[in-house]
Amino acid sequence: MSRQFRAPAVPLTTVDPYFSVWSMSDELHGDFTRHWTGRRHSMTGLVVIDDTVWRFLGRVEPNPEHYYAEPPAMTQISVEIAPVSSVYTFEAAGIRLRVDFTTPQLAHNLSLLSRPASYVTFEVQSKDGRDHDVKIYFDVSAEWCVDSTNQAVVAQQMTDNGLRVMAIGHEQQDYLNRSGDDLRIDWGYFYLVVHDQPTAMTQIGPVTQRKEFAKSIAWEPYAGDFSFGPVNHDHPVMSCVLDFGLVGKLAASQFIVLAYDDIYSIEYFHVKLKALWTYQFSTTQDLLSAVVHEYDEVMRACRAFNRDLVSNAIQSGGQKYADLLSLAYRQAIAAHKLVLDENGAVLFLSKECFSNGCIATVDVSYPSIPLFLLYNPELVKGMMRPIFKYAASDVWPFNFAPHDVGQYPLANGQVYSGTRIEGQMPVEECGNMLVMMAAVCLVEGDVSFANENWSLISTWAEYLLNHGLDPDHQLCTDDFAGHLAHNANLSIKAIMGIVSYGLLCGMMGDKDKEQALLNTARQMTSTWEEMAREGEHYRLAFDQPGTWSLKYNLIWDVIFDTNVFDPRVRQKEVQWYFKMQNQYGIPLDNRRPYTKSDWLVWVASLSDNDEDFERLMDPLWDFVNESPDRVPFTDWYDTVTGRWIGFQHRSVVGGLFIKLLKDNWEKLTSHVD
Repeated sequence: MSRQFRAPAVPLTTVDPYFSVWSMSDELHGDFTRHWTGRRHSMTGLVVIDDTVWRFLGRVEPNPEHYYAEPPAMTQISVEIAPVSSVYTFEAAGIRLRVDFTTPQLAHNLSLLSRPASYVTFEVQSKDGRDHDVKIYFDVSAEWCVDSTNQAVVAQQMTDNGLRVMAIGHEQQDYLNRSGDDLRIDWGYFYLVVHDQPTAMTQIGPVTQRKEFAKSIAWEPYAGDFSFGPVNHDHPVMSCVLDFGLVGKLAASQFIVLAYDDIYSIEYFHVKLKALWTYQFSTTQDLLSAVVHEYDEVMRACRAFNRDLVSNAIQSGGQKYADLLSLAYRQAIAAHKLVLDENGAVLFLSKECFSNGCIATVDVSYPSIPLFLLYNPELVKGMMRPIFKYAASDVWPFNFAPHDVGQYPLANGQVYSGTRIEGQMPVEECGNMLVMMAAVCLVEGDVSFANENWSLISTWAEYLLNHGLDPDHQLCTDDFAGHLAHNANLSIKAIMGIVSYGLLCGMMGDKDKEQALLNTARQMTSTWEEMAREGEHYRLAFDQPGTWSLKYNLIWDVIFDTNVFDPRVRQKEVQWYFKMQNQYGIPLDNRRPYTKSDWLVWVASLSDNDEDFERLMDPLWDFVNESPDRVPFTDWYDTVTGRWIGFQHRSVVGGLFIKLLKDNWEKLTSHVD
């Protein structure tokens, strides 16, 4: 991350839609840490340097209405955001402290990706040439395992296989008890784990132990089972003290693990499913043991992944592009849950965060796939499987693709508009599914996944052939803008869906049908250009002169190298976007000044040179760097004011990887004839 880059929120512990905690202030000690929804999920960190207590993380006093003289804050020197790590550096009293939050979300390794665990590493070093006695106090609140702080919790502390393990959870374990958007989990158990060693102390108790430690630099640890009242009464925490002894110029480090076992993760068509990691580890204790004992190996892999992704991003789009991808990576993954279906197939289920909470939303999967095509196309298939299963059932009444399969974490059937025709997105979702299928089959060099679902794919392609060129009055993925007829960008999606079906036919061995479909698509583009032409650019809707919009769906014609659209179409559009660009980017269309960050990078990637890409993409970096709204990476904001409009923590930021995908497409598909 460039030193000047200020993320609106910094990812700390990011695993899945329930287990995702961020810092939403410039300094780690400037506020409580928070769940991606903005609710407080606090961590507190204190360091004792030669008997003086300093604060580096969060606050000691949990009640902002109570006066408390907080310990002095260390000076925060820097924060560096890498794809799977956020590293803060502090200094005070002759000591430098580095705090590394790493979640090993290595998309190419499903075993690691599924582990609901995150590392916090503390590294201390003398900076003044003298030895200093150093201890670190760290705690996490029971807020992490309840939806509402008026819920009560129980806790336990144990020693197992060389580990000190503390666990806390809601007193009533009602798995998968409801669905919704702005919700936190209130089932399963939250863990804090440290090595069992003489220099470490652990304790579960009311938050008053923070003040006790800050005052006396000591407390008496105790073990056993605990019951607490409402979280907002006792404010229970799991805490540890790590004693580094005398620290000199050689750096010393210790780490802790934060983990969450949700027991059951997803209800999938009325069957409760466990997370993928449970197929590898028979107990939570086995998982925690592996997470701790594999620390060195996993951290080496994470550091290598960070270096490679950042280097590739800089080469593809420059330092600012690398900053944005580093911020987007963990969020895109943490908006999903990874499970296996009853047949052992991967399901990678998204939550439509701060939107409506839908699960496995097709038009949320579609923009996210560039990241997953680059690092593990099996995850794209895991997004699509629930849609095929639902669409093939007797419950789904339409000959086009559904929008979703439920509301997170209950995947029991579409909730967005139910099965009312007025709320469907027929052209949108058919086009999305066909493009996604072609992309994943081309990257894998294997058409078997398409073959398994050929009947539905063919039905959806036929729908686009009949209804896609000039869509009637309906929603597209930008549904917040309302229904629209004759949508020119939606028509492009339909054409690219037909192109995708043609490519799949070719991979299946039917080259004649592939050529016929590509010829049909070219005929459609000729008609499209006539209907959409508006001087220097192309219209928002065929029947609306004087309008314009971002034609982000054109990018697949470039990536697939099918060229069914005349290259001058996108070249004219790119030049028009320069004229329409505001301080923080190009609006989505002429109706409002807001835009979508994913689509902005897609249209920037339509450019033929890096200079134009950076000119179109850089205002997004400025928005992220300057917006006053401290929320996880939003994809919907005002290009004039730089204010957040809505949406946060959504998987669609995986779409920012589109330029990297475009630049690496030939290498990714080099096995395809």
